[in-house]
Amino acid sequence: MEESEESEELSEVEEEHHVKPGGKPLSRSKTKNKFLKKRRAKKSFTCTQCGKSLSSKQSFEQHMRLHTGDKPFTCDQCGKSFTIKHNLDVHMRVHTGEKPFKCDQCGKDFSQSSHHKLHMRIHTGEKPFSCDQCSKTFVCASHLKSHLAVHTKEKPHSCSVCGKSFSLLQTLHDHQKTHTGVREYMCFECEKTFTRADSLKQHQRIHTGEKPYKCSHCDKRFSQSSTLKTHERIHTGEKPYKCSHCDKRFNQSADKKTHERIHTGEKPFPCDQCGKSFSNKNNLNGHMRIHTGEKPFMCDQCEKRFSNKQHLERHMRVHTGEKPFTCDQCDKTFVCASNLKTHLAVHMKEKPHSCSVCGKSFSQLQHLYTHEKTHTGVREYMCFECEKTFTRADSLKQHQRIHTGEKPYKCSHCDKRFSYSSNLKKHEMNHTGEKPHTCDQCGKSFSVKIRLKRHMKIHAVEKPHHRSQRSRTARKHLEGEDRENASDPEPAE
Repeated sequence: MEESEESEELSEVEEEHHVKPGGKPLSRSKTKNKFLKKRRAKKSFTCTQCGKSLSSKQSFEQHMRLHTGDKPFTCDQCGKSFTIKHNLDVHMRVHTGEKPFKCDQCGKDFSQSSHHKLHMRIHTGEKPFSCDQCSKTFVCASHLKSHLAVHTKEKPHSCSVCGKSFSLLQTLHDHQKTHTGVREYMCFECEKTFTRADSLKQHQRIHTGEKPYKCSHCDKRFSQSSTLKTHERIHTGEKPYKCSHCDKRFNQSADKKTHERIHTGEKPFPCDQCGKSFSNKNNLNGHMRIHTGEKPFMCDQCEKRFSNKQHLERHMRVHTGEKPFTCDQCDKTFVCASNLKTHLAVHMKEKPHSCSVCGKSFSQLQHLYTHEKTHTGVREYMCFECEKTFTRADSLKQHQRIHTGEKPYKCSHCDKRFSYSSNLKKHEMNHTGEKPHTCDQCGKSFSVKIRLKRHMKIHAVEKPHHRSQRSRTARKHLEGEDRENASDPEPAE
C-alpha cells in the first residue's frame, strides 16, 4: 500500500516536471531526489519532550535516548554504556590504544578527530571563540565558558566542607578532592599522584621531555601553553595585569598579586620555625634554608656554597670582575644594587639619621645602628678561632679569612690573590697606573686616598707668599715620609 502511494506521488512529481515545449527534460534520478526531499520534509519526526524536529526515524530514536537515559551500546571491556554506536567505537580506542589521527606538524597521535582539530590550533594559533565582554579569544568553547565566569562573578557551586564557592561544577569537584585526599591519577615513572588528568599529563612531559608549544618569535619550546603565553609577552611587551593600588603593570597575574602585598602589607607565608612571615612562597623557601642549613648553590670556581641563587650570582662577580651597577654621577661601578644605593648618598650629602648620644649624622639607617654599638659596647659577632668580636657580620667574615687563608680576589693581570676586594683594587692600579685621587691644590695624583690625605698636610702648613724655615722643614719631612711609605704593603680596609 505504502509502495503504491509512493509510486503515485512520484508519477505526480514527474507530471509536474513534464517537458515543456523547448524546455530541457529532468532526469529520473533528479526527479526522484526532489521527491524524496519533499517526502522527508513532510514526514519529519518531532520530539514530544522538547519539540525538536528530526528528519529520520533513526535520528529521532537516538535523540529520545537523551530524555529516557537509555544507553543500549555497552563496552565489553569496562561496562561503560553509550547512547549511539559511534561513541562506543570511539571509546574502544581507549582500550585498544588506537590513535588514527596524526598531527602533520609534530607527529602527535590522537584517538578522536575532534581532539586532533583542537590540537592543530596550537600550531595555527587559531582561537575561534571570542568573549563578547573583553574580546579575549580562546582555542575551545569550554575555555570561553570558564572565562565568562570572570565577568558574571557568579559562583553557584559551594563546597559543603569549607564553604568555598566556584563558578564551575568541575572546579568544585577538583577542590573537594583536597578534603577527601583522593588523587586517582598516578605517574607510573615516579609514582607522584594528581587530582586531575590534565595535571598528570603536564607532569609526564618532565619524563618524556615533550615540549609541544613553540614560540612564534624565537625557537624556544615549552611543555605548557601557559608558560609559552607568558614567554611571548617578553617579545610583545604585553603587561595585561595592572596593580589596583598604583600604575605598575605585570606580564603575570602571580607577580601582580605578590606586588600588591607591598601595598596591603599582607604576608601570608609564615615560617613554622621562627614565626617570620613573607609575602611570597619563594622567599619563605629561601628563608627556611637558614634553619635547615641547606646550601644547594655552589660556585664552580672556589666551591663556596650559598643558600639562594641570587647570592651565588652576586658572588660570581668576584671571579668575573663584573660590576653591572654604575653611578650616573661619577661613573663608579658596583657589584650589587645595594652598594650603588649606599654610594649615591656621597653625592646627595643628605644625612637624615642622627645619633641620640653624640649627634653624629649618617646617610643610612643601618650605618647609624652600627655606630650606636660603639656607645653601647655591643659586639655580637664573635670569631670562634680567636674570640675577637665585631659590630658587623661582614667585618667578622673578612676577619675569618686570616684563619682560613681564603683569598677569593684574584688579580686579572698576574696570579696574585687577595683576601679583600679593596686590596685587589689598589694592587691592580700598579698594573694600570691609575691614580684616581687628585690634589685640588697642586694637581698631584695618588693611587690610594690615604696618600692624598697625607700629601694634603703639606699644603696645610704652607702660608701664601711666605715660606718660613719651619714650613720648608715640615714639607721636607712629610715628603720624605711619603717616599718611605711608598714601598709599604697596602693597608686592609
